[in-house]
Amino acid sequence: MAKVSVARASAAQAPAQAPARAARPVMAPVEPGADCPLCPRLADFRHAWRVAEPGWHNAPVPAFGPEDARLLIVGLAPGLRGANRTGRPFTGDFAGDLLYATLIEYGFATGSYAAHPGDGLALVDARIVNAVRCVPPQNKPTPEEIRTCRPFLSAPMAAMPRLSAIVTLGKIAHDSTLAALGQKASRLKFGHGAMDTIADGTMGPVRLFASYHCSRYNTNTRVLTPDMFRAVFASVRAYLDAA
Repeated sequence: MAKVSVARASAAQAPAQAPARAARPVMAPVEPGADCPLCPRLADFRHAWRVAEPGWHNAPVPAFGPEDARLLIVGLAPGLRGANRTGRPFTGDFAGDLLYATLIEYGFATGSYAAHPGDGLALVDARIVNAVRCVPPQNKPTPEEIRTCRPFLSAPMAAMPRLSAIVTLGKIAHDSTLAALGQKASRLKFGHGAMDTIADGTMGPVRLFASYHCSRYNTNTRVLTPDMFRAVFASVRAYLDAA
């Protein structure tokens, strides 16, 4: 896993019972630049949408939430008319409706979600990041793009000194998270409700919770129901409350 450090400290206060861990040395930036050139296909797609929709974000989407949170939620990639448009993860499309309502229900967010970054919503003891930071055509990043963007998944994880739990939304996010932790995909096979404690040797133990992605397709086809999704976050809340 790439070693990184925190460029700036979060102002939010973490629960007293969560012991702080030392940040790791700087070797890579936590966030990609607005014109990140590392994935040519994604850079070209991003540029085309800048021309078509100059008022949109059309750039790598930064992580959202306090760096001293204990929970990290890992998604797949920005949606074209969701986070790619608004600049905030899971904001502006159906997946955000279910995710943020669930986070509010279990105390991981406050305020009201109104599908735009100025809605006043704030995350509590939680942070959100995508495994791939730029919107991919047809919402399908290539394996090479997933690998290339992995340092920008490893970096936010390493920058969270109190990280204790990770929710992975979908198989790509799940497998990339395991790789960022220095583990093979076989370490914890993806499946809704799968969970286990992972230690990468430098961060200390982190509890992984796997969930089907909260996409409109998955909910429309009943692959994922709201109750199934809530059950994952109920387990996370119980785990963190017992820590």
